[in-house]
Amino acid sequence: MKIQENYSLKKLNTFGVDVSAKYFAEVKDISDLKYAIEFAKINHFEILFLGGGSNVLFTKDFGGLVIKLDLKGISEASLNENEVLVTAKAGENWHEFVQFCLDKNYGGLENLSLIPGNVGTSPMQNIGAYGTEIKDTFVNCKVLNLENLQIEEFDNVTCRFGYRESVFKREGKGKYVILEVTFKLSRKNHQIKTEYGAIKTELEKLGVENPSIQDISRAVINIRQSKLPDPKIIGNAGSFFKNPTIPLEQFLKVQKEYPQMPNYPNGDAVKIPAGWLIEQCGWKGKQIVNVASHDLQALVIVNKTGAASGKEIYDFSTLIIESVLDKFGIELEREVNII
Repeated sequence: MKIQENYSLKKLNTFGVDVSAKYFAEVKDISDLKYAIEFAKINHFEILFLGGGSNVLFTKDFGGLVIKLDLKGISEASLNENEVLVTAKAGENWHEFVQFCLDKNYGGLENLSLIPGNVGTSPMQNIGAYGTEIKDTFVNCKVLNLENLQIEEFDNVTCRFGYRESVFKREGKGKYVILEVTFKLSRKNHQIKTEYGAIKTELEKLGVENPSIQDISRAVINIRQSKLPDPKIIGNAGSFFKNPTIPLEQFLKVQKEYPQMPNYPNGDAVKIPAGWLIEQCGWKGKQIVNVASHDLQALVIVNKTGAASGKEIYDFSTLIIESVLDKFGIELEREVNII
């Protein structure tokens, strides 16, 4: 393993922002990982772990050590005739891992098809889509404690999953790096989820009446491709904002003025689609110099010209937050990690 200096990160973040790292290392095993961490500790460098680069916005050059996790490998262990444990190393591409499971007819992750990024980052924000979240099939993950360099294990409870939340984004932030993740998936008697979003409509278009998990994946892929831009073509990080959850009392007040507002009740709170809020404020398709809100999905901010700086993108997102707050009294929270 070689530690490189002044390394360009432009191709390693899906926004395509042209920044560099003072030091950079790509690690393929735990011994290399420990070596890189020790190097940073001895030299008092800040460490940034980078997976697929799909959930990060660089607003400046990084003055420490960027470690790209390239740990690879997938293993299986049968539990019984209907359940299997599947473990993937942190550097495995998420969508390719989902397709690996579908090829084996393992169910549980099909609704999470085509989500960008790597397996190692999936528990950090409890990735979710179309009625499914990581926590639904998550068993445990192995992590490296950055303080003592010992391997520890976090189960579903200790991960403290919430909506786009986990212990790794809160009290555990900066204390651990995820090495591998284990999921419990079904081998038969799959639980098919078609209730969320446009899955049913898409299945009808495909002429599917009794969908398999592979059909669900195909429908999800079609939906995502129809409204979400490919980061290989135009720089973006997918959904830039979380869908806000507000108290029921606040929602009822806002609903009086905007009765058409889509909503998803959850006990004493209500979740509102951030994309709808942003679109109502006139941002869908709007461009300011190099940055724009995507013309098919207002929730996605894009590096429209390919020349946007991270600060331009961040400032654009701030304008969106301010306009939604001004119009609806609801404050959006960025889902993307800001560096």
